Amino acid sequence: MPIRIYKPTSPGRRNSSVDTFTDITKSHPEKSLIKIKKSLAGRNNQGKITVRHRGGGVKRYLRIVDFKQTDFLDTDGVVRSIEYDPGRSSRIALVEYALDGKNVKRYIIAPDKLSVNDIIKTSQNVLEIKVGNRMRLEHIPVGTMIHNVELIPGCGGKLVRGAGVGCSVMGIEGKYAQVRLPSTEIRFIPKECLATIGMVSNSDHRNIRWGKAGRIRKLGFRPTVRGKAMNPIDHPHGGGEGNQPVGLVGPKTVYGKPALGVKTRKKYKMSNKFIVQHRKKKHR
Repeated sequence: MPIRIYKPTSPGRRNSSVDTFTDITKSHPEKSLIKIKKSLAGRNNQGKITVRHRGGGVKRYLRIVDFKQTDFLDTDGVVRSIEYDPGRSSRIALVEYALDGKNVKRYIIAPDKLSVNDIIKTSQNVLEIKVGNRMRLEHIPVGTMIHNVELIPGCGGKLVRGAGVGCSVMGIEGKYAQVRLPSTEIRFIPKECLATIGMVSNSDHRNIRWGKAGRIRKLGFRPTVRGKAMNPIDHPHGGGEGNQPVGLVGPKTVYGKPALGVKTRKKYKMSNKFIVQHRKKKHR
């Protein structure tokens, strides 16, 4: 996916770039696989804000993506189009299955280098190691790049679904497969879990430079105010005359909890036993 860089004809155009969408083969979504996305503005079912700085944005439809891909086991699926999904960074692929004389369509996360008219298949048995095929972890060779990985067999893909990411199988030990995730974490996952061959499409998404605040507002993000710019009653960092330091041992959130670099994972979490090696800290 190429990136188009704008000429600095205005302050908003300077240092900004856009997606060219040259990999998209269809401009309108499949009507039977979309539903209206309700604007929640970061509120839960009680009307309380649980995620701050959300609201507004362009109206959009939700694409119903099939993360399991188990409804058509051992059935060939033909890729009909590669489409844009406003709800995720990766592309989605429209796959058509022929079953009992009927053609059924499903959206899946599009792997990199998947093309229109390609044939893909999902199976519990060994398949050809081809981009788009989905099979058990125990049947995937060591070192193969995969994505859309299940954590619990039959519950659908939960891991590695963002644009341009992929993980690799490192080996099989007893009931589990050892998988290296994009965060560098190495984890045990049941070997019966399904995964799709290949990396996720749209790897250049991270290279887009938004350029101005208005483009972020269209994505549904509202402005964020620094804690130091607030009053003491509004934030632990607030108060002082002029530009003052935080004045604490470490930075805190608006609710008074430690922030920025503090580990938030529970010490005795049940899934700790499945983590072979924790992710490495990234230096900025």
